[in-house]
Amino acid sequence: MLMRFEPLRGSDRMSEEMRSERPVRQIPVDAYRRGNEFKIHLDLPGVDPDSIELTVENDVLSVWACRSWLPAEGDQVQITERAQGEVSRQLFLGQSLDGDHLTATCDNGVLTITIPMVEQAKARRIEILHAGSTATDDIEAHGHMTLEREAALSG
Repeated sequence: MLMRFEPLRGSDRMSEEMRSERPVRQIPVDAYRRGNEFKIHLDLPGVDPDSIELTVENDVLSVWACRSWLPAEGDQVQITERAQGEVSRQLFLGQSLDGDHLTATCDNGVLTITIPMVEQAKARRIEILHAGSTATDDIEAHGHMTLEREAALSG
């Protein structure tokens, strides 16, 4: 499970941005599960991939980047509408995601983070035992089905 991590909400965030000379903008995110992994796409157009900082601490994934453009000497700037400065995003990973084994790639201004699911969170099939079967007797006697019984059922 992935959740937004926003320690400054609503008016707190607005007042923090007003006090700061350069407000930090949030990076737009798309996130989805594909099989046994989680994918996160973050838009970072115009950002040098070497300037991106990606960290995981206490199950919080943090992304920080800076986009800057300085006109060359002699340029006569007419319009500057593209956002410049710092951008960041924090997401809470939760217990079902393995933050120790994530990978990240940056292609065409999109940072893609792939996070594997932890083994316990993966879907698995549970066998349903029938009352009165020898499998039920095995479980009651040993706390699990004996290897001989498993082999007989699977064979």
